[in-house]
Amino acid sequence: MNTITSIDRLIPANTDATTSSSNKNPPLPDPVAYGRDLWERSVLFMDTLRERADNMIAHERAGMPPLLDFKYETLLDARRFGRPANYALLRITDVEGNCWDDCIDPTKPPVIVVDPRAGHGPGIGGFKRDSEVGMAMAEGHPIYFVIFFPEPEPDQTIEDVLLALRRFVKEVSVRHDGAAPVLYGNCQAGWAVTLLAAHCESLAGPVVLNGSPLSYWAGREGVNPMRVTGGLLGGAWLAHLTADLGDGRFDGAWLAQNFESLKPGKAIWEKYANLLTHVDTERDRFLDFERWWSGFYTLSRPEIISITQNLFIGNQLESGEMPIGNHCVADLRKIKSPMIIFASYGDNITPPAQALGWIPTVYKNTADLKAAGQRIVYLTNAHVGHLGIFVSASVARLEHRAILESSGKIEKLKPGLYEMMIENPSGDPDCHAPNYKVRFEARDVSDLDHQVPEQAFNSVRRVSEINEAFYSAFISPFVRLITTPASADILKWIHPMRTSRLMFSERFNPWMWLVRQTADSIARTRTPLEPDNPMMQREQAAIAAVGEAIERARIARDATYERTFRMLYGSKAQKDDNDADMAV
Repeated sequence: MNTITSIDRLIPANTDATTSSSNKNPPLPDPVAYGRDLWERSVLFMDTLRERADNMIAHERAGMPPLLDFKYETLLDARRFGRPANYALLRITDVEGNCWDDCIDPTKPPVIVVDPRAGHGPGIGGFKRDSEVGMAMAEGHPIYFVIFFPEPEPDQTIEDVLLALRRFVKEVSVRHDGAAPVLYGNCQAGWAVTLLAAHCESLAGPVVLNGSPLSYWAGREGVNPMRVTGGLLGGAWLAHLTADLGDGRFDGAWLAQNFESLKPGKAIWEKYANLLTHVDTERDRFLDFERWWSGFYTLSRPEIISITQNLFIGNQLESGEMPIGNHCVADLRKIKSPMIIFASYGDNITPPAQALGWIPTVYKNTADLKAAGQRIVYLTNAHVGHLGIFVSASVARLEHRAILESSGKIEKLKPGLYEMMIENPSGDPDCHAPNYKVRFEARDVSDLDHQVPEQAFNSVRRVSEINEAFYSAFISPFVRLITTPASADILKWIHPMRTSRLMFSERFNPWMWLVRQTADSIARTRTPLEPDNPMMQREQAAIAAVGEAIERARIARDATYERTFRMLYGSKAQKDDNDADMAV
């Protein structure tokens, strides 16, 4: 989250550029001026939360359309397929006033961007001009975008989704004389695209995985606690119960809440503290991002059960046991298309171990990978967060541009494992080749090997299967019997992720009318304090101290999770080697 709401320093309004800052006397503390400034910022802060709530309601009433910053047309709507799914294929038709014919290079392969369906709506891959969609269009690639609708089709399955995606890929290929499109998968969409490529009737085309988990048991103890929470909760039965209470639908707000709870210091405290401190400059950025973050989509009961049982708990994708319907099992060795994997060490949701750890599981060694005729290229970032992998403007202008500009070279590489290295001496993220250089350094599969307490996670899988079977047979029928569409809607609207936002709307809180009027009056005459004001610096120190306390509490919580997991399932602590997070 801190990637989206990065702190911008305020520029002093009356600074003489010719005067050296060292010649200035530091301003004296003025509690009265600070009190006025804090009160004004507090009102503007509350008004921003009011506007966020109103935007959320308006977005909901509009049907929660995709939040793309580009004009588009709908080509295929999978809700009308023989096996319907709540997906659709869009074609980006316009960027910065230029139409399709003015933008694309017909010699370049088409790109299909698939957004993650992990609680939020589509659009994050094309949320702004400096995005995956924007960079691909700027590089001349024909761009297609896969969206999904807020509600799944009745009893929609993962197989239904994969069949829809397959048809989308065929449609794009036909439109470009049989050219194999580049498949761009973000987060959840990454493993969906991987399943598509590994399907019994797999499609050819480079596969780009951005922050996509494929190895769900991997990670570092004390750093990636999400991998053990399934065992602490007893497996997939809880997701099944939640979907039953939702009348067959799993509310994506639960997933968003889980994301925020992973690092509450950054995802909650720093986000709102940053808005309060820099409300004059951060308001628009905050509201733009929250339009997406506060739009919660649902999954069907069969989908969430399959995802939790087979992927997060069972880890069946990397082991080659992931069922696709009743007639096929996904085998990652069947993927012959080049794979480009983008991961970040700052990503606490999909750490590099989960993005890359499947490779030494699927391929015994480098010789095995080469014998399979596969080319896998990985690229890492040192610090960007999970969402920043797909939405950070600097990442889009450098890493994603480099991936697209190098796609032809990647397809010509000999089979093997490579690390993509970008040399950018200028430090400017908005540069083109040859101002930056890309090289591919050969790596050994053993470089990505990591320690996983498989015995413990296998025990979790067995416990989950037992609990799920018991719940399905003896409890689920009664929960479904007492659940109605009305009760499901009540649970939906009282979810904390919604009430914490809607409580600031004028529709629910009449006092917010007074906040709006006061904020309008303040905005007309406001003069913010200088950022070097001693009282502002003390405020920042207090905010940082609270953030550090929350972070210490999170570390203690995660350590408790790990200890409890070891106590329940008998795993041994993994070696916490700060110098070797999978040795990449």
